[in-house]
Amino acid sequence: MAPKPKEKLKAAASPSQPPPPIEDLFTSLDRHIQRSEFIQAVKVANQVLSVAPGDEDAIRCKVVALIKADKIEEALSAIQSSQKVSFDFSFYKAYCLYRQNKLDEALEVLEKQDKTQPSMLLESQILYRLGKMDACVDICRNLQKVKIDSLEINLVAGLISAGRASEVQGTLDAIKTKATSSFELAYNIACSLIEGNKLKDAEKLLLTARRIGQETLTEENLADDDIEIELAPIAVQLAYVHQLLGQTQEAAGAYTDIVNRNLADEPSLAVAVNNLIAVKGPKEISDSLRKLDRLKEKDSQKFELARAIDLKLSPKQKETIYANRVLLLLHANKMDQARELVAVLPEMFPDNVMPLLLQAAVLVRENKVGKAEKMLGQFAERFPEKSKIILLARAQVAAAAGHPQIAADSLAKVPDIQHMPATVATLVALKERAGDINGAAAVLDSAIKWWKTAMTEDDQLSVIMREAASFKLRHGKEEEAAHLYEELVKGNGNIEALVGLITTVAHANVEKAEAYEKQLKPLPGLKGADVDALEKTSGAKPVDGASRAGLAEAQEDGKTKEKPKKKRKRKPRYPKGFDPANPGPPPDPERWLPKRERSSYRPKRKDKRAAQVRGSQGAVVRDKNEPSASATNSNTSNSKSNQATSSKGVSQSAEPSRPQSKSSRKKSRK
Repeated sequence: MAPKPKEKLKAAASPSQPPPPIEDLFTSLDRHIQRSEFIQAVKVANQVLSVAPGDEDAIRCKVVALIKADKIEEALSAIQSSQKVSFDFSFYKAYCLYRQNKLDEALEVLEKQDKTQPSMLLESQILYRLGKMDACVDICRNLQKVKIDSLEINLVAGLISAGRASEVQGTLDAIKTKATSSFELAYNIACSLIEGNKLKDAEKLLLTARRIGQETLTEENLADDDIEIELAPIAVQLAYVHQLLGQTQEAAGAYTDIVNRNLADEPSLAVAVNNLIAVKGPKEISDSLRKLDRLKEKDSQKFELARAIDLKLSPKQKETIYANRVLLLLHANKMDQARELVAVLPEMFPDNVMPLLLQAAVLVRENKVGKAEKMLGQFAERFPEKSKIILLARAQVAAAAGHPQIAADSLAKVPDIQHMPATVATLVALKERAGDINGAAAVLDSAIKWWKTAMTEDDQLSVIMREAASFKLRHGKEEEAAHLYEELVKGNGNIEALVGLITTVAHANVEKAEAYEKQLKPLPGLKGADVDALEKTSGAKPVDGASRAGLAEAQEDGKTKEKPKKKRKRKPRYPKGFDPANPGPPPDPERWLPKRERSSYRPKRKDKRAAQVRGSQGAVVRDKNEPSASATNSNTSNSKSNQATSSKGVSQSAEPSRPQSKSSRKKSRK
């Protein structure tokens, strides 16, 4: 048994064998690539390069194998080390940078390259990830001339993300593609239906997409868990449709099932967690925060989305998750964490206003309303193109804090909503609360002027004029109110406006009021009423509603209803032997009160003999002059009872620190 190790040592010490021929190495390399054994392919490619340094085919195979094996950093190193090779690896470099989410650098590399079909596809993907949807759609339309598999899927996705969901059906008709040609395309078209608020049609198409996906993936021999992971986006979107339809319990159950089973890709899991939190609202805040913690980097102390999630979610989705995180922290009163998170959001989303709104929310929660109003106002002045939502938020904060003038000024700076009835009503209420009556009237006059010249189907002129007349009449501007009422009556003959006009004009011009009063239709039931006779009477007696209605009907029809039959009075029944002629003394008026509460109640006298018994039960009574230990005992017992009473009193005085029920408080009162 001993010589065998020596033989092994000799074999190890022998010189290395020469490498196999390069043709055999390429054959082995091709076999590993065909079998998707990319790590082995990289090892064989290194063997080829050791024999033939700088071989372009070996370097290309190595780079592609590293990318397929998700060794992106090593692939970039291989590209850097092959700069002396004449082959241009710019496309592979751009793809590696895209995989590392270095999108701007990847786009710069592609711009230096010729526009080929693969480079244009990669450029469209980069633009989609950057949120430049219109440019992405333009590239996809240019590639329609070349038949590329699944190009319509990317094109529809780009149209939806660009806010052009209405163009999806026309695009499908132009390229002659059915919505059910693949489950991915059916899913994207369902998303376009959701954008168009066609929720029932979207639900049907999503169910069809799930069925097609199950059939397709089963034919590809995928495992059941893998199929469920592939179809997870469809399941999440179905739950979202149920949420929009108001079926919150069903949607919450679907989200919970997806989260608990953990059989979903990272983006779908993140969307399910976020939507579940949105369905719950401020309920179960701690549980919602724990669910969000599943989405962050494991080693990070701060809340930061995991890299796999951050790379695949759109900027809008990531912004929504961070915003919900801040709102949950505010509800949980974790102000330090909320303040720390909103401080880094402007760098993460520099082109959006949501970080600023969240900072304002934190300031308001900290009772720093003035600082929040100042910050929002300064941002609106610097960036007028983004000022609409900022000014609306500033108006809401100021109105809630009791600053009506600041709220009104903020609303007045949003020009495209000044004429809307809701905005007009809000501005008038704010200025009226601030004491600016003339300013409120000016808002109403401006809105009336706009609606008189507006060419829209939804005409709100009569509504605003009626409210303006009521406002001016309330504040003593009768002439202006009468003028508005008169315009309404001449315009559409509104009865309410006619009544308001008569009421207003009657204070100044009775004849004009009587002239307009003739346009009112007579009330039913008052044809034969004599007004002069009514004025001479002292006043009408109150009549119940039923009698009044019956009288009106009788006067209108000219018929008299029969009088109701009188009820027969029955003789009272007396007790046996009672004479109603001689009833005797009247009953005691206090007979229903307890005895101790009656005026005739006298408490019983205590027996004086009971007071002579002293000591504990069974003690022997002695004469007063007889000295004994009983006096000492009684004193001792009295001191002990006093001690017990005092200790009991101490315990009762400490008891109110605990929460008491109503019954315990009642007992203490007794």
